[in-house]
Amino acid sequence: MTWLLVALGAAVGAPLRYLTDRAVQSRHESAFPWGTFTVNAVACLVLGATAGAAVSTELYALLGTGLCGALSTYSTFSYETLRLAETGRWPLAAANAVASVLVGTGALVLGAELAGVVRG
Repeated sequence: MTWLLVALGAAVGAPLRYLTDRAVQSRHESAFPWGTFTVNAVACLVLGATAGAAVSTELYALLGTGLCGALSTYSTFSYETLRLAETGRWPLAAANAVASVLVGTGALVLGAELAGVVRG
């Protein structure tokens, strides 16, 4: 049954990632991969909130593993960072690497803290 919850979460997360990335990228002409940056930050926030809320194993499978696993895309982050570096955009590549790690970690902690506040 757990695998079905993971699959259901992923079935929502993957299209949500694609649509969010396209929506964000269409709103600017910057080479910086804001779409991937956004989905990874949101996925970290949701994952932190899910873990901090100490939800049931089934809900964690649905939201944490399924939804956040498919919503986040650190492989795309790696590819886009490499492409920026290969095209000579070293400052953007470095900014993408540093900001993605810092914002992702911060969003994870923020999500866990918010869940703790809500739990009381």
